Amino acid sequence: MVNFPDRSTLSTWSVVVPLSVALGALLSHWQVPAAWIVAAIVVSSTCALWRGRELHVNTHYYRFGRGIIGIMAGLPLVGIAPSTLASYLVPGVLFAVITLGCGVAGGMVLARARKEMSRETAVLAMLPGGASTMPIMAQELGADYRFVALTQYLRLLIVSMTLPVVAHLFTPPAPEAGAQQSYEFHLGALLLTLLVALGGDKVGKLLRLPASGVLGPLLLTVLCGLILPPQWSLEPPPVFAIMAFLSIGWICGGGLSVPALRLFAHQLPTTVGFIVGLMVLCAGAGWLLARWVGATYFEGYLATTPGALETVLALSHEDGAGAVVVAMQMIRLIAVFILAGWLPAALQAWDRWRGGAG
Repeated sequence: MVNFPDRSTLSTWSVVVPLSVALGALLSHWQVPAAWIVAAIVVSSTCALWRGRELHVNTHYYRFGRGIIGIMAGLPLVGIAPSTLASYLVPGVLFAVITLGCGVAGGMVLARARKEMSRETAVLAMLPGGASTMPIMAQELGADYRFVALTQYLRLLIVSMTLPVVAHLFTPPAPEAGAQQSYEFHLGALLLTLLVALGGDKVGKLLRLPASGVLGPLLLTVLCGLILPPQWSLEPPPVFAIMAFLSIGWICGGGLSVPALRLFAHQLPTTVGFIVGLMVLCAGAGWLLARWVGATYFEGYLATTPGALETVLALSHEDGAGAVVVAMQMIRLIAVFILAGWLPAALQAWDRWRGGAG
């Protein structure tokens, strides 16, 4: 039996959707980082707080949005030759362990300070990278996805706004010839993109992947990129990407409440301090990486910055940075997905180890 939305719900969405699109277009024109997600969060959270109840997003639409996010997370991996990725595997894993270790440690400290916050919520909020996917994973793992979203997008905004200024203090490599690729329509690729976005979740569950709604489409995207010709790229049309970003923003903002905002506000100084400390750590890691692999510090800084992947890729393409930037960012992103997906099991193993050691 199909449950149709009532008149009140339709009336609410008739306001939320156009306002989100209008604000998203405006913020995108102003080049605000994560413009569509931020716009959807602002509009849906205002609506939820005004109504005093949660704003629910259609399940099928949200599944589509998760799938598109998974596809976009997998696309940068398609453009990297396996041999190139393998050559950066050791430094990539090492620096990923360092940055993720700091995120886990910060999350555990936060969870201990705030007894009402679960360890899963605190750790997912503090993990560097994957801001678009962390709220999705938090919801699937039973964590407070609202707090995770607010914290992750605060980090994303801070990193994205400071990244162009800081990065261009250093000398970039000579830019290579060639224009940035734009979306090209291909009916077969479009249908395949829809199939992967809507069916990737089931594939992920069949393979027992954690956060199957994201990792399933990501895995299928990489496999299709290895098998299919270039014209069958799963690059989603811009409207699909906007729809996906809006769905994530509506989920995060529509579930906000006054207690959730109070909790976030109480942790704001700690959160900002952690973000600044993490950025300093990553800047130092970028210098070490540049010395290790013979890259410029510009490339090392971009390769190790804690998130803001879209901004990193744009700066990398604009200034001719090498494959080290994409490879290192992708290795850490995969590590974030793995850690986030298996977080409950990892925390249980940690508790058993501590119990045995005690």
